[in-house]
Amino acid sequence: MKQLSIWAALGIWAAVTAGAALYATWLGFGGHAFAAALAAFAIFLLGMLLLAARGVADALAGKSGLTAGFLLGALWFVVYVMYLAGTGNFAFSRAAVMAAFIFVPLGLAASSAGAAAGTWQDFLTMAGVWAFVKFVPRDLLWPYHADRLAHPFMSLMAVNVALATFLLARRAKGVGYSIGWGKNWSVYVLGSFIAYACLAIPLGISMKFIAFQTHASGVGGVLLGSLGVLFLTAWPEELLFRGLLQNFLARASKSEFAGLWTASLLFGLSHITNLGFPNWRYVILAAIAGIFYGWAWKQTGSIFASALVHAAVDATWHFCFRTL
Repeated sequence: MKQLSIWAALGIWAAVTAGAALYATWLGFGGHAFAAALAAFAIFLLGMLLLAARGVADALAGKSGLTAGFLLGALWFVVYVMYLAGTGNFAFSRAAVMAAFIFVPLGLAASSAGAAAGTWQDFLTMAGVWAFVKFVPRDLLWPYHADRLAHPFMSLMAVNVALATFLLARRAKGVGYSIGWGKNWSVYVLGSFIAYACLAIPLGISMKFIAFQTHASGVGGVLLGSLGVLFLTAWPEELLFRGLLQNFLARASKSEFAGLWTASLLFGLSHITNLGFPNWRYVILAAIAGIFYGWAWKQTGSIFASALVHAAVDATWHFCFRTL
């Protein structure tokens, strides 16, 4: 696989940050609060991208992974406090909740240091991160224009906490946290997407879950929306469910098949509260999707490939269908 270099990661970071700043300015954002929020966004995004660049995570983990993990966690906490103070929303309760979200997983990782992947601390950490992101009200932690910005900030923080915990403190192997491209990847990515679409579209229509309906967003809207889905929805979910959960389940059970099916089923069940509880139609389609995402991840060894399939599915659903 030709993995993204550190300079390419910095270039992508600069382009995305500049684009986000210009787009937000065009929407009317501005002032000191906006500057604080933009600075926090830029730092969180930089951490997410740099650790996916060639050799960066290995270099940090190789010297002192546990120390590096805690230092990175401390950095995220400081940036969060700066975000709160800069946007005029500082509260000790908010800071305390975020401190727990960052340092409890790191503490669990420290307690299992040296153990093989798949300890109870590993699975408890994954469940805790997922539950925090799923059920803790985002607008309470990210109050600045929460209707538009709480989701991306929560996603970026969750990814960075998971990276500090598993890539650095736990030194997890086989996560596949990288951005790159390898031989036959087009076959795996497109094949997974097409195969799932051929199965899910007729099934979704027959279950009266979706119906054809295109959304006029223009080329720019489709591109921006797809990039947002890739980095703020598909990327975090693939890191958790494929790079960590499927990976650790396969190692713990010593069965790739068991890891794939169990992670896919749990991925499906994680959507049971979406669009009304209990949404079993969503669970079925998401569980089937998890099989294709997991296969793409396993074939390529990178969550970037599975995230591309995931993002393509979500973008197609958003722009070409409506949910009934």
